[in-house]
Amino acid sequence: MLCSSSGKCQCKAGVTGSTCDRCQDGYYDFSKSGCLPCQCNNRSATCDALTGACLNCQENSKGDHCEECREGFYQSPDATKECLRCPCSAVTSTGSCIIKLGDLEPTCVQCKDGYTGRNCNTCENGYYNSDSICTKCQCHGHVDPIKTPKVCKPESGECISCLHNTTGFWCENCLEGYVRDLEGNCVKKEVIVPTPEGSTILVSNASLTTSVPTPVINSTFTPTTLQTIFSVSSAENSTSALADVSWTQFNIIILTVIIIVVVLLMGFVGAVYMYREYQNRKLNAPFWTIELKEDNISFSSYHDSIPNADVSGLLEDDGNEVAPNGQLTLTTPIHNYKA
Repeated sequence: MLCSSSGKCQCKAGVTGSTCDRCQDGYYDFSKSGCLPCQCNNRSATCDALTGACLNCQENSKGDHCEECREGFYQSPDATKECLRCPCSAVTSTGSCIIKLGDLEPTCVQCKDGYTGRNCNTCENGYYNSDSICTKCQCHGHVDPIKTPKVCKPESGECISCLHNTTGFWCENCLEGYVRDLEGNCVKKEVIVPTPEGSTILVSNASLTTSVPTPVINSTFTPTTLQTIFSVSSAENSTSALADVSWTQFNIIILTVIIIVVVLLMGFVGAVYMYREYQNRKLNAPFWTIELKEDNISFSSYHDSIPNADVSGLLEDDGNEVAPNGQLTLTTPIHNYKA
């Protein structure tokens, strides 16, 4: 340090003050040899005068020397080392990313539940896209994630390969022939099977296990009838065959009843028709009145549709004659009676 007669000193580079006793802005570590320039990678103009830690790092940088990028930014792999914003949404990830050596694109550090991929923009297995939000598949545990990793279709959420005798968009329904038990499981309907002894056996198709029959009182049918409930664990197809036979018998009974009803209706209609025909013929048939007088017998017809009725067959006596005027003449060996 050189000072003039006026007391003004000529300080070394990076040193300032009337007596050259401190570092200039952009310098630190004051000593007899001067001050050292701040090492801030051109992202800050000042640093701590004692430690040299950069102050107010710019361009989305941080660190003692502004050598790192802030959260949510990554350093470009080119020579500029510019801090660029991570392509990671705060909705699908933590928002932070890193770029590995040799890569040209960053990778999100941690995706949130249901999201996967380099940029956490793809739905994970077991989730589907619902309005750009990955939503968990609603299959109620009826899809095996090991055999079917996706569980449901990523674009719609429809469950794939429903298990446990279920079906439906979300495996929410039971298959045909199955009902829900008290625990919500889909089990087969119980089938009543008659035995040669005349009793009935209630075969439970819900869980068929081979075991010793357990007699219980079944109040569904008669309070005093002892019913045997078999829990038979045979193959699934044997139970299906039993249910199919019962359903077939039921259909045959229904069809027989329908045929009997139809036949009865047809017989009733035919009887009504024959009775009406009989009444019509009785009313429309020609009839005659016979008037007995002292000297003759007169016949007259009241059938309007037979104006010239033939009465010749009314009497079988050969001496009877029918006059042209419609009167009947009775002829005997002794007397002739004119009607």
